Amino acid sequence: MVARQEVSAWRPRVPGVVEVFHAHFTAHAYPMHVHDVWTLLIVDDGAVRYDLNRREHGTPGDTVSLLPPQVPHNGSPATPHGFRKRVLYLDLTQLDESFIGAAVDGPDLVDPLLRRRVGQLHTALADRGGELEAQSRLTLIRERLRTHLRPRSPDRERPAAPGLAHGLRELLDARLLHGVTLDEAARLLHAHPTHLVRAFSGEFGIAPHQYLTARRLDRARRLLLDGLPPGEVAAATGFYDQSHLNRSFKRLVGTTPGRFARQRGDDTTS
Repeated sequence: MVARQEVSAWRPRVPGVVEVFHAHFTAHAYPMHVHDVWTLLIVDDGAVRYDLNRREHGTPGDTVSLLPPQVPHNGSPATPHGFRKRVLYLDLTQLDESFIGAAVDGPDLVDPLLRRRVGQLHTALADRGGELEAQSRLTLIRERLRTHLRPRSPDRERPAAPGLAHGLRELLDARLLHGVTLDEAARLLHAHPTHLVRAFSGEFGIAPHQYLTARRLDRARRLLLDGLPPGEVAAATGFYDQSHLNRSFKRLVGTTPGRFARQRGDDTTS
């Protein structure tokens, strides 16, 4: 079999994520090496075997692998056809050094929900303009990782505060055009980012980034019906660019902004 190698990497505009790395290898083997950040790894096809702290590990099924900073590890295909993986490199603001020992003892986490959330975060990070969604998903992933590494009693969880959820909604409404980062919202509302996301979702049944996008799309629909071209609508409603508007619009409305605008007035006589 001819060895294949496909690699893509980028640095997103999301605090805490140092690098996103996607790769498909059929024969490549990593030598022993270290990183100065956390490595959060999911494998979409095939499997990887690796040594961490002189112990052998693997990545089957719904496993999420969390490799700690400064601990040597390697990696090689565990199947004849290689592996396809997605990796997030997270800095120490997401998990501090106190979690390294637990990660060394148990780096492979069998957790389908965590696996699904990591996949959703990769999708959000690939979408320009999806920074608030990525931040929201990252904070839930960080919380779940900490629970795995340092389990807490369920009775310690504080109930979400309705006032906090309404405060965030007011902030999102006020920042409809320019947006707000999750960290900035947490500072303004004096709450932890994870608690902020949970409070909002629990109170309104929708994530903060979904609410913000829906509000922007409502405004976009009105401007399109007023005859404004999609490019100008994107700039006037807080979307990163027209492509970002197109993707979000089609996902919610089922058609593109251009087609939506061309059909305006068809039903004015009915």
